Amino acid sequence: MRAFFDHDQLLHRPLTRLAGGELRATVETPERAERLLAALRSADVDIAAPGMYPEDLLERVHSAEYLDFLRNGFEEWSKHSGNGPEMRASAHPVRAQARIPRDILGRAGYFQADASCVVTVGTWQAARASAMTALASVEHVMQSGEVAYGLCRPPGHHAARDLAGGFCYLNNSAIAAEMAVAQGLRVAILDVDVHHGNGTQALFYDRENVLTVSLHGAPEDLYPYYSGYADETGIGAGEGRNLNLPLPLMSGIDVWQAAMNSARSAIGTFKPDLMVIALGLDAFVGDPFACMALETDDFARLGEMSRYACPTVVIQEGGYPTDALGANLLRFLEGLVG
Repeated sequence: MRAFFDHDQLLHRPLTRLAGGELRATVETPERAERLLAALRSADVDIAAPGMYPEDLLERVHSAEYLDFLRNGFEEWSKHSGNGPEMRASAHPVRAQARIPRDILGRAGYFQADASCVVTVGTWQAARASAMTALASVEHVMQSGEVAYGLCRPPGHHAARDLAGGFCYLNNSAIAAEMAVAQGLRVAILDVDVHHGNGTQALFYDRENVLTVSLHGAPEDLYPYYSGYADETGIGAGEGRNLNLPLPLMSGIDVWQAAMNSARSAIGTFKPDLMVIALGLDAFVGDPFACMALETDDFARLGEMSRYACPTVVIQEGGYPTDALGANLLRFLEGLVG
């Protein structure tokens, strides 16, 4: 197995997130990647730096206007003397309002879904490097057939075509899938992050050649709230190509295993040429979000049940700093690789 990581991914250094009606220290920090990187090194995993791929690969997933906002928005934001070190929206369009304003604050509200996806001086470089890590990982899988792990940070599964959200800016799992689709492959994306991959679902909701399957906390009670329900199955050519398996909060491994059986059945019927596993480690009982009740050893079982008879790439999504974060990753990879 080979892992990929680019140290430019550490350049995104947000300070705060809005929680409980107040600004608090964010949990999506460079420390996440550093802990995961240390775990890989402790296990003697081969870690490579990704190359630079053409940015037009990003445009297969994201709009040009949105990419321009990520690339240049913070510089424009900083020209206003009263603005702080994080670009955070304070106005958002409501339903049936869909115009992109000229003013940077208005564009921030249009392109940022919530207050946790602030843009800082290093956000674009880090998000781009994270996407390159995903591209290098899937290219390695397609060439070698062995499992690859993309240590992608910032994460990506909440990012839609023209929208950041939930700490996510570029949808790394979708970008990886699109590289494979461009080679004529059928792709299944299995998302085991504790939060629903709403961006990934939206990007492929009307597509026949990509199956999206997500295990996550019930959206009635958990971010992103507005998608992730079991009756969302796809539209048009994508009808039946989206499977949501919402789980009660604080579920343990028995509940996760039952849902994984359903996921495996759907993936087996689809017969993908390539698997993309969007790996969240935030179902851990000690995770700062405290949504689920998985123990460290349970991630080995989750990894084992994520193993399919086709080339597989693992893209890191959530999972936040705890002393067990690195061990949770290694146990999942041990279960997956066998």
